[in-house]
Amino acid sequence: MSDTSAGAPRAGRWAGDGLWVSFEGGDGVGKSTQVALLQQWLADRGRTVVRTREPGGTAVGERIREIVLHHRGHIAPRAEALLYAADRAHHVAEFVVPALERGEVVLQDRYLDSSVAYQGAGRVLDAEQVRGLSLWATGGILPNLTVLLDLDPAVARARMDGDDRPFDRLEAEREEFHVRVREAFLGLAAAEPERFLVVDASLPPEQLAERIRARVEAEIAARG
Repeated sequence: MSDTSAGAPRAGRWAGDGLWVSFEGGDGVGKSTQVALLQQWLADRGRTVVRTREPGGTAVGERIREIVLHHRGHIAPRAEALLYAADRAHHVAEFVVPALERGEVVLQDRYLDSSVAYQGAGRVLDAEQVRGLSLWATGGILPNLTVLLDLDPAVARARMDGDDRPFDRLEAEREEFHVRVREAFLGLAAAEPERFLVVDASLPPEQLAERIRARVEAEIAARG
C-alpha cells in the first residue's frame, strides 16, 4: 500500500529477518494481556521475543510519553501529532529495526495506526497527513502483522473504571472521541486486510489468544 502524501515514502511491511507484530485498539481493550500471552507462547517455542510500546520504548520515548499522556494542560493537536512522530522515528531506528535485524520477534503495543486513529480521527486532523508524517519518520516500514482488538468504547470504559489509577490525557476524552477512534481503526483494517487481524475483544482472553496465535503461526510459516 502506498501513501499519496507529498514527501512520504512508499509504505511496505517489514521484509527482513525477524517478525514484527503490532497491537492496536482503543483504550481498555486488553492489548497488554494479549501481548503477554503471545510473548509467552513464542518464548515457549524457542523464539527470542522483545516487547515494546509507543509512545515509549526508549529513554527518549519515555520522556515524550510523559508529555503526551500526562502533561497537565492543553497540547495543540498538530504538536501532539508531531511529538508522537518524533517518538516513533527514534523508536524504530534505535530499538525496533535493530531487534528485527537480530532475528528477534518484536511485539509492539501501538504503532502509526494509533496516530491515524487518535490524532487523525480523534483530534480531527487530516488522517492522510498524519499517516504520511509517520511514514516519513520511519522510512515507510510497517509491521508484518497488526492485531486490532475491537471493542465498543462504552464497554472498554467500563473496564477501565475498575482500574485503580487516573486516566491519561487520551483515556479521559469524551465518548464521541473514542467512537471516532474505533471507526478509524476499523477503516484502516478494511483498507489493509493482508496486514490486519481484527478480533472481537469481548471474547474471553484465551479465545482471543488462540486466534492471534493461529495468525502468527501462519505468518511465520509464510516467511519460511
